[in-house]
Amino acid sequence: MTRFVGLIGYPLKHSVSPAFQQAAFSHLGLDIRYEAWETERRDLRTTLEGMRDPSKLGANVTVPYKELVLPLLDDVSRDAHRIGAVNTIVNRGGMLAGFNTDGPGFLKALLQDGAFVPREKRAVLLGAGGAARAVGFALLEAGVSSLTIVNRTPERAEALAAALNAPGVGTVALPWADERVETALKGCDLLVNCTSVGLKGSSAEGQSPLEGSLIPRHALVYDLVYNPVETPLLAAARRVGARVLGGLPMLVYQGAASFELWTGKPAPVDIMMNAAKRAL
Repeated sequence: MTRFVGLIGYPLKHSVSPAFQQAAFSHLGLDIRYEAWETERRDLRTTLEGMRDPSKLGANVTVPYKELVLPLLDDVSRDAHRIGAVNTIVNRGGMLAGFNTDGPGFLKALLQDGAFVPREKRAVLLGAGGAARAVGFALLEAGVSSLTIVNRTPERAEALAAALNAPGVGTVALPWADERVETALKGCDLLVNCTSVGLKGSSAEGQSPLEGSLIPRHALVYDLVYNPVETPLLAAARRVGARVLGGLPMLVYQGAASFELWTGKPAPVDIMMNAAKRAL
């Protein structure tokens, strides 16, 4: 019987997950099809209920549903519960279990592809959604000395800062208009864009979350947006001489971890990375 895995989000035209996940399934000779399940918010519960069918192995979850799916699942891993966001769902005999592989994927890309060790470093996060939550917890566990969260909606930034609160780590939430944002950017070692600004196919396509004058040239600028490969933020960062890291490695690494949760088999990461690059 052919089994299915899907990607749940809205919109999904930009996604390369179907391309690289299908390449992995095909490489290992697995009769599994990876599909894009574009879902409007009003249909989210219906989509999840349909995943209880034995033919459905599970799904990835992307914006804007990483937080919204939590109360609709039967079980949530400790890490996903602590982060408050799910990016992977596994169908276990009709019971839906949620996991979060974003944090490990983010850190692996940061260390391996960005050659950046976060211990005792100062980080700034742009955004306070599901991706930012996973990144924030990952950075705290990796030993950053300070974490500043900048978000359009101050209440969301403050809620995330409160959730991330850790002894010995300065965690600050700021609205975009706050004059302290510029000071935080000037003093940071790592800048991570966790928003969808610049994403191909989004309402903010072609835009950068920061003006070039605010980009810290001595920092690593890490944009979680992977499509296009060089986002407006990364292009601006290159122009001022900053080191840059795009979102594709994180996407593939978190997808590889999801693959292993669904199949119980080691993920062919090289096959997945090459397929993702071709899809872009």
